[in-house]
Amino acid sequence: MSWPPTVTLEGKIVAVAPLTQAHAQDLAEASADGGLERLWYTTIPAPEDVAGDIDKRNALANMCPFAVVEQATGKAVGMTTYLNVDEAHRRVEIGGTWYRKAVQRSGLNTECKFLLLRHAFETLNCNVVEFRTHFINYQSRNAIERLGAKFDGILRNHMIMPNGTLRDTAVYSIIAPEWSTVKTHLEWQMARPR
Repeated sequence: MSWPPTVTLEGKIVAVAPLTQAHAQDLAEASADGGLERLWYTTIPAPEDVAGDIDKRNALANMCPFAVVEQATGKAVGMTTYLNVDEAHRRVEIGGTWYRKAVQRSGLNTECKFLLLRHAFETLNCNVVEFRTHFINYQSRNAIERLGAKFDGILRNHMIMPNGTLRDTAVYSIIAPEWSTVKTHLEWQMARPR
């Protein structure tokens, strides 16, 4: 059996389901919402490249990709991934996450990350969950920090981006002993009035 095993995680406003080509049309529409592929510091696929991106994510052995499905509409509104999975050391990274512009800052990301973190710590028994993003991606960095992840440092010139620029990668993590506090904080965030 592969690790982590394929799973669908259900919340009140979002479901996190194994990513398949059945999500391609919804995700092409999501990518087109706000021209997300034009953000030079991310790797969000253009609408016409979504199907290929789904195939690429599913072909990599160290990835477990998901579609993020809005419960109210049943439509995929983004993607996220367990990546750099390491069963021997019980660690995963949550990354490759993006959402259509219309659902950003709606509470959807908080519930999505809550579901993935709860599964990682309570079912997969992870020691650590890591997050990585471009140093310049302040929106992503702020979202990661709002989750309760701690800043670990910067990997300088860590990656070459598709446009040829060098990415300094900001690394964050949540370790197992912190999960109880982070969980309480996320539950409070999800319950408070918006």
